[in-house]
Amino acid sequence: MKKIGLLAGVGRLPVECAKAAAALGYEVYAVGLIPGVDPELKECTADYTEISVAKLQTIIDYMKAKEVTEITLLGKVTKELLYSGDHAAPDMRMLALMFTLPDRKDDTLMLAFVKELAKDGLEVFDQTALIRSLMPAPGVLTKREPTPQEQQDMEFGMKMAREIGRLDVGQTVVVKQQAVMALEAIEGTDACIRRGGELARGGAVVAKTAKPNQDLRFDVPAVGMKTMEIMVEVGASALVIEAGRTLLVEKDKVIALAEAHDITIVAME
Repeated sequence: MKKIGLLAGVGRLPVECAKAAAALGYEVYAVGLIPGVDPELKECTADYTEISVAKLQTIIDYMKAKEVTEITLLGKVTKELLYSGDHAAPDMRMLALMFTLPDRKDDTLMLAFVKELAKDGLEVFDQTALIRSLMPAPGVLTKREPTPQEQQDMEFGMKMAREIGRLDVGQTVVVKQQAVMALEAIEGTDACIRRGGELARGGAVVAKTAKPNQDLRFDVPAVGMKTMEIMVEVGASALVIEAGRTLLVEKDKVIALAEAHDITIVAME
């Protein structure tokens, strides 16, 4: 059986990928990079271990010991770990890598990480290679169509989201009546939605899109149940994602929750 490695953050995506890979006959060797990785990942992989994302050499050594040469990166590992002081101290290899960085933008960090893995024969492949079926085609995904105002906000939000993506700042924007309530930065999608939704005081529209020059090996945009739960919490009314370029995890559950709270979801080109 062909072996692949999976470096996993939090969220449902690593589990979906592992299941898809196993169904295709792959042996999956997974590393949980931070606390909070879905516990089900242990049940659908050939082997699972937990190694701090800061311990780069240990991660490499594990994959090489398992004779893995191809790796995918999935799940949320936010940059705030760099500043929180809660994560394990970086090893010498990670420290050396960090000292070479010109800045700490998302793409800068991830490209450097990918190149470092490649030095030891570990090639990172397209995140979507095994789970492209999770990317919706264009259209309204819920029963309720967006109102004219929501449609305007969706189009406006997509423009704003693409722009911050171009700047490598984030991928999510919260808007209301064509005013920006919140832009995603280091805090991540969920915190952005919560902040923007609270400022909007109901009726917010959430837009999430890929970067114009999205590298499919990392940071492909994704939404799932946690996203929708926070939208419900803050009384948001609509979600728009980029069709064919955004992963929608647990689609049936997400749509059911959205419809139960009169939230419309649109996949837009």
